[in-house]
Amino acid sequence: MYVQRTPQIEKLDQIKMPGQTKMPDQIEKGKYILDNTPPDTPKLIRGGNYIREGWDSAKSICLIFCPNEEDEIGSLGRYLQLFTEHKVNLLHIESRSSLRQPNGYEFMVECAPGGNITFVIESLRSQCSYFSIISRNHRDNIDTVPWFPRRIRDLDKFANQILSYGAELDSDHPGFTDPVYRKRRKYFADIAYHYKHGQPIPRVEYTPEEVATWGMVFRNLTKLYPKYACREHNHVFPLLIENCGYREDNIPQLEDISNFLKDSTGFTLRPVAGLLSSRDFLAGLAFRVFHSTQYIRHSSKPLYTPEPDVCHEVLGHAPLFADPAFAQFSQTIGLASLGAPDDYIEKLATCFWFTVEYGICQQNGELKAYGAGLLSSFGELEYCLSGKPELQPFDPPKTALQKYPITEYQPVYFVAENFEDAKEKMIKFAQTIPRKFGVRYDAYTQSISIIDSKQQVETLTNNLNQEVQILMDALKKLQH
Repeated sequence: MYVQRTPQIEKLDQIKMPGQTKMPDQIEKGKYILDNTPPDTPKLIRGGNYIREGWDSAKSICLIFCPNEEDEIGSLGRYLQLFTEHKVNLLHIESRSSLRQPNGYEFMVECAPGGNITFVIESLRSQCSYFSIISRNHRDNIDTVPWFPRRIRDLDKFANQILSYGAELDSDHPGFTDPVYRKRRKYFADIAYHYKHGQPIPRVEYTPEEVATWGMVFRNLTKLYPKYACREHNHVFPLLIENCGYREDNIPQLEDISNFLKDSTGFTLRPVAGLLSSRDFLAGLAFRVFHSTQYIRHSSKPLYTPEPDVCHEVLGHAPLFADPAFAQFSQTIGLASLGAPDDYIEKLATCFWFTVEYGICQQNGELKAYGAGLLSSFGELEYCLSGKPELQPFDPPKTALQKYPITEYQPVYFVAENFEDAKEKMIKFAQTIPRKFGVRYDAYTQSISIIDSKQQVETLTNNLNQEVQILMDALKKLQH
């Protein structure tokens, strides 16, 4: 998924990057789906770029606060009275044990737009020992953290905030004048739109024409992999053939691939109906979730696609997500994006572009491709290692500023020594992001912790000491 192009030359001006204001054709032409459509029907909200479910979640505000130490859990009612008095509607309420003060409680409330929210915020800030605001409407507000998912199920909140839906194709798309293809695209979009976290990904019966298109792409690319693909990709690919049905005459199912990746590195796939914003897409990586398309390119141009399709996802991306080092590197970019300012989201998206999408690495004195945009592009896979483009060492502060074309092959590629080295460089780069907190992914609860108190740091330190003791004990046993 994401802001990539595969293979050949593709046009992606419909992608929303930070700061972009271009709207889909349907909005520009003033065509809106009325708000009285059923709640499970995709609809466009007037004035925005996205397709929503129900109310416009982009304008909601999440408040996280800890009562003073002497308050009991029952005190939540007193705090909630503030919202009632000042006519602020609450969409969601949670309470949990506090990670910031011993024997305390922590509350999270999601507020709908409207009412005197400013007074409520100031009152809570003055009465609580901890207070934080997380909102998508964060611009020009230094006290607000850009919204990001805290739990893996929160991905449901933005999975449908996309830039196009189903049969909405640009006029230069190969399938624009094909009603059968447009209907098929809507079928795939509907699957993704109704998907929720925890559900199995619906299996698709691909048509003979779709399988034939896949077969041509599969046949051409697998001839090139032994020579051009990185070691990790070539190591995993036979396992995908054996376990997930990768064959020239069969398009593998996302559910089978997702289960394989989960067993390998904890990564999973999630179907998506269209292109997400950079912030939302990167946030999924923090949970080791990759938003993947399920449809296939138009049969008239099997070696070209104007947007990511299932060939790009399962041939380019999936094999590398089964590699532990690469999975860790990808998650590092995702974690760095959580709560980051918009300009840093753009920098992280650019680093993602030149690594996960178009990355090259050194292996045994040779250059190999590991980026999905290369591994799913018959033409660019050969071109990137032909000696014609410029090659530079991967250095996040410099790479993040590199401009890149989206309608032609890359003139510049960045070379990583290995995935571990790239990860360490990304961690150092992430430390320069202006955030007043750290983030940590808890694999047990599949949630993100905001680290912004001494108590949390002490708890994490104790946990790390326990892990070190386990490693030391194992080392002693190996020495005997």
